[in-house]
Amino acid sequence: MATLFTRILNHELPGHFIYEDEKCGVFLSIAPLREGHALIVPRAEVDHWLDLSEEDAQHCFAVARRVGKAMMKAFKPRKVGLMIAGLEVPHAHIHAVPIMEEADLDFRRAKEAGPEELARTAAVLREAFE
Repeated sequence: MATLFTRILNHELPGHFIYEDEKCGVFLSIAPLREGHALIVPRAEVDHWLDLSEEDAQHCFAVARRVGKAMMKAFKPRKVGLMIAGLEVPHAHIHAVPIMEEADLDFRRAKEAGPEELARTAAVLREAFE
């Protein structure tokens, strides 16, 4: 059975996409830690990031770097934090979060975002994405 993320990548479920290609997709978290919180998700349905192929892992991190640069341009955070937790959905993914302090990476701070907010944020990030 397809994971939630596979269904989003296949456009069977809605997602606010920033970028997608043949190896991965980038869409916003519906429970962002901060505005712009995005997920870089490989198309390969792999639960643990250590089980990704070397090629897919390198590609996802290269895309995460591009996403991070867009976040720096769009939101002007101190840094962009990356995190791989992967407990909430059994599909490897990288969290990219524009942060002002380390506490911004605390999942207890996550807040549900509405579709209008997500659409606006996605547009801002797409505009900054190179």
